[in-house]
Amino acid sequence: MSFGNVNVVLVHGAWADGSSWSKVIDRLSQLNVRAIAAPLPLTSLNDDVAALDRVLERIEGPVVLVGHAYAGAVIGSTRSPNVEALVYVAALAPAEGETVGDVFYRGTTHPQAPQLAPDRHGWIWLPQDAFARAFAQHATPDELAVLSAVQRPISVSCIGEAVGRPLWQDRPSWFLVAAQDRMIDPDTQRFTASRMKAHVRSLEVDHTPIVTAPDAVTEVIVEALRSVSAR
Repeated sequence: MSFGNVNVVLVHGAWADGSSWSKVIDRLSQLNVRAIAAPLPLTSLNDDVAALDRVLERIEGPVVLVGHAYAGAVIGSTRSPNVEALVYVAALAPAEGETVGDVFYRGTTHPQAPQLAPDRHGWIWLPQDAFARAFAQHATPDELAVLSAVQRPISVSCIGEAVGRPLWQDRPSWFLVAAQDRMIDPDTQRFTASRMKAHVRSLEVDHTPIVTAPDAVTEVIVEALRSVSAR
């Protein structure tokens, strides 16, 4: 299987870092696909987009850009000309003028979802027990231990900044709806995927399938890769 010179850039969400993509990176590597995990500071949406753009500037050739959860807002806000397709994984995809918070709080809150509030420094941390209850309820104890150990807080600034015209209005997109998501309402995911006119795959996975269902995530990315490499 060959995808030419198409690259994949993977963008982590809140309470995670690039290591959350390790299983997907391994599977893409087996397909001879070059994958890069872009690090985000999670200090503001503008800062995160700037960090992503610095990664994209270093890449030659077309890019399939993949975002998990909060990172959906980040990948939709880049203007990098080498991005040919977008893949959203259990993600938030604000439309023009919306904030991350607008989309996140649009739907019904799952009864096991954590109560989130910033600390006195303006950082939002995920409570320890929320990893097993809501963030990745299908994860193994070892996976949960790693997710909890590497968690990075997200600044409250990230969720309050309105986005401009999102890139999904100008590029083809794919959306993996996590039907057992306890963090982002699956109905919200379906709504946003529909208005994006994305290629939708709805699967019985939790909020973090990049860890708990990496084969399924890789399959969606490969669909996008096939589309880009065929042009």
